[in-house]
Amino acid sequence: MGYDLEGRMAEVCTCKTYCPCWGALDPDGGSCDFSWIFHIDRGHINGVEVAGLNMGFLGQLPGNPMAGNVRLLVVVDAAASEAQHKALLDAFTGQAGGPLADLAGLVGEVVAVERAPIEFDVHEGSGTFRVGGRWEGEVQGQRASNGNPTKLVDAALSPVLGTPAYPGHAVRFQVTAAEHGYDFPGRSATQTEFHHVVA
Repeated sequence: MGYDLEGRMAEVCTCKTYCPCWGALDPDGGSCDFSWIFHIDRGHINGVEVAGLNMGFLGQLPGNPMAGNVRLLVVVDAAASEAQHKALLDAFTGQAGGPLADLAGLVGEVVAVERAPIEFDVHEGSGTFRVGGRWEGEVQGQRASNGNPTKLVDAALSPVLGTPAYPGHAVRFQVTAAEHGYDFPGRSATQTEFHHVVA
């Protein structure tokens, strides 16, 4: 099984300003709650086209990001067919190897896997997203004095989450998943561009 996936990831977390995890440092306060949405602009998994689809994650990180033990709620795009649903789960649970397997290796517990409509419109650090009735928000990327978006490149998490990364903050963020233990404010935001290939 292999994949060729190109797209964007948007993260909101409880850390302040720049998320320390990107430098492999402990999160603010020693732990971090976060949301990720992966939007696939182009790509396939084991021959199954998945362009335009999304994967959503709510997570709790108990310490340093490289130590793992992340607790996740997984949401698969409701627009995915059964074949696409299986392909996305295969890739993002690490069964297809590569960078997504490295990412899956940081997970200690999956509390649930759900399906929901996912909307994603984030580019160069700014935009909006919505994952069914679970979480939604708006993020604003930082800018240089000349108006160009601020970028982080070759950070500790770049191999699994992508590069460049566009740091910013959450303008608006709401989570509705208290039954799974997720109820947190959104502060820091980061959006990346990823291209992962496994032959």
